[in-house]
Amino acid sequence: MKRVKYNNKLVTPSKIVCIGRNYVEHIEELGNEIPSSMVVFNKPNSAVTDKLEYYTKDTRFEGEICFLIENKSIVGIGFGLDLTHVDIQNHMKSKGLPWERAKSFNGSAVLSSFVPFNKDITKLSMKLYINNKLIQFANYDLMMYKPTTMITEIEGFMTLEDGDIIMSGTPKGVGTYNRGDRFVGEIFYNEELLISEEWVV
Repeated sequence: MKRVKYNNKLVTPSKIVCIGRNYVEHIEELGNEIPSSMVVFNKPNSAVTDKLEYYTKDTRFEGEICFLIENKSIVGIGFGLDLTHVDIQNHMKSKGLPWERAKSFNGSAVLSSFVPFNKDITKLSMKLYINNKLIQFANYDLMMYKPTTMITEIEGFMTLEDGDIIMSGTPKGVGTYNRGDRFVGEIFYNEELLISEEWVV
């Protein structure tokens, strides 16, 4: 089983619960409709990795604030990259088929280490730089569905186990990437840098 680092120990998530279409500007940049309810899909444990690999020219990155769950509450914060095979996803969507082949493949949940967090979650924000250029920015205020709502809605039909991770959705600025690209994901509490993680493709 794949594990993530949290508070100087290793934690095994049974699943990664992903929130789709949670930022209006991202919905608009992809030409999607604003959903009438929260969009949820899962990545399996086998998707978890701490390395960013190159797959195809049609593989898209999506930077996200991630929440580590214990006792059905957020105990840790991390940075994640949700990888998507866009060509496969578009084909599946056109046929009304599930997205797993595009979203849940091995290595599709690229995760930083997680740090303990018990502060005001409304003060969180994230930045993603690629080759020293700011590509994505998100904060609590821009989320359509807030973290407490995510937990409540997920728990309405699926149990969140200790160690599970919620990927809270991506803001505008998603795109494909190339071999040699340097990614730096950052999470802030107000102006305080909580996490900085680097990946080189």
